[in-house]
Amino acid sequence: MDGISLYDDCVMLAYNKEVREKCLPFTCGEDDLDDFFLHDADLYADELLGKTYCWVTTEFPHRIVALFTLANDSIKTKLISSNDKNRLQRNIVNPKRGRSYPAVLIGRLGVNREYQGTPSHVGQQLMVFIKDWFRHEDNKTGCRFLVVDAYNEDKVLKYYDKNGFVPLYKTEEIEKQYYDIPQDAPLKTRLLYFDLKKD
Repeated sequence: MDGISLYDDCVMLAYNKEVREKCLPFTCGEDDLDDFFLHDADLYADELLGKTYCWVTTEFPHRIVALFTLANDSIKTKLISSNDKNRLQRNIVNPKRGRSYPAVLIGRLGVNREYQGTPSHVGQQLMVFIKDWFRHEDNKTGCRFLVVDAYNEDKVLKYYDKNGFVPLYKTEEIEKQYYDIPQDAPLKTRLLYFDLKKD
């Protein structure tokens, strides 16, 4: 599968049981993500903990091209080192620097395996959309940053790096320290952020 545009060939919908039943089964190749989208996304929405959206092909049979879950969040500067705080606040005017900044958490994100690694760059299209969505003047709330707790794997980190995200904590050692994770234990995720005013 290639040559697909989220804007021209798909429609964005709130993800729910009705959408699942009208579409071919979805898999992104990550069991944890697939399980969340199939079994937990509706409960998160019901409990107001996160809202999942999907891009679905307009042509039949309908395919879910990509899924993403969003939730409100914030970045609290007292939980990061002075150096990391300076890096974070570099582009914020002095009078508006504070102890907490509004953010949106990308809780889950998955691209259908059929569209991974194709010339369409669905993952990049999706990230451009999310960024633009929260920069748009019709956005209902102030939001300075996008944040994600990304799997600490090369492929995943490269995706977010390519899309302008940077680690909140400069090194894994510092991140472990702030989360009270022993230094000899693996760090399963990295907290990354994107400044919506920067791009």
